[in-house]
Parts: sequence; C-alpha cells; structure tokens
Amino acid sequence: MYASIFRLLPGPTWLKAVWAVVLIAAVVYGLFEWVYPWFNAEFFDTTVG
Repeated sequence: MYASIFRLLPGPTWLKAVWAVVLIAAVVYGLFEWVYPWFNAEFFDTTVG
C-alpha cells in the first residue's frame, strides 16, 4: 500500500520522501488535534466534581 502511494507522488525520489514526511506529519497533527482529544474526553473523563 505504501509503495503504491509513494509511486503516485510527483517528482524525484528526494521530493517524494519530503512529500511523504509532510503527509505523515499532517495526518499525525490531525489525529492529535481532533481525534484523540475527542476520544479522551468521551471515554476518560477524569474531572473531579
């Protein structure tokens, strides 16, 4: 799967590596920004009332 995505990226190998790092960073940022806070607040509410 990753090889096919790598082949679809434009440019020479060094540019493909840069694109891959940027895409991975964007996905990780999105997960930490929107998915994990929602999951943490939904299932692990540790607020003491």
